[in-house]
Amino acid sequence: MMQENSPENLPEPLPVLWQDDCLAVVDKPAGLMVHDSALARGERDFAADRLREQFARPVFLVHRLDRATSGCLLLAFDRETASRLGKQWMAGEVDKHYLAVCRGWPAQSHFRVEHALDGGPGKPQKKPAITDFETLARSEMPWPSQDFATSRYALLRARPVTGRFRQIRRHLKHLSHHLIGDTSHGDGRHNRAFRMQGIHRMLLHAERLDFVHPHAGNMMQVAAAPTGEFARALALLGMPIGAPEVTSCPASFL
Repeated sequence: MMQENSPENLPEPLPVLWQDDCLAVVDKPAGLMVHDSALARGERDFAADRLREQFARPVFLVHRLDRATSGCLLLAFDRETASRLGKQWMAGEVDKHYLAVCRGWPAQSHFRVEHALDGGPGKPQKKPAITDFETLARSEMPWPSQDFATSRYALLRARPVTGRFRQIRRHLKHLSHHLIGDTSHGDGRHNRAFRMQGIHRMLLHAERLDFVHPHAGNMMQVAAAPTGEFARALALLGMPIGAPEVTSCPASFL
């Protein structure tokens, strides 16, 4: 009989994009919650717990990603590093790049959304929210949609200037360019079209983080290329995207 904690039952380690003595960036898979919360609803598998086991040391998460979002997750191994990174994050000094597939073709190649958002359930007060978008690719698929014989989709790079609850997803809904696979704020007809093609996840990926190393003082750029169903969705749409360039601390710091 297989034991509960046998190697066959242990979860896969999260891919490490960067690691040194004080911090790491990992590639969180879609579907994995970052930590326990009111939204967990009985879930027992969390990235925070996995990472403590994986690195065999304390882990301090600098930020969060939605359960359905994949990509770069920044963490620290000590409180001082976590505090310094947290101050950068709160000051808006960390540049965050996301990839998103939406319905329709935005009219502009570069555009900014300034649309106030509340803080989520139980937090009705609205605060300013700003996201910059860039259209990277467009696709038209032979899938009927309402009165149209085809369906149009776009690959966007999103750079949130503020950090409101589900900001990118809600800003895309505000534009009527709903995020594909988003069951809370998306368009059910287009989500079903992708599920028919074997794409069951939300198409939002935290592609890159740019931040100043809290001890070495130089700029870090750590990136994660889309994989799995996100990569298959891009191939289906004919939207090739190369691996982003990555720069980091010099080897002498390690």
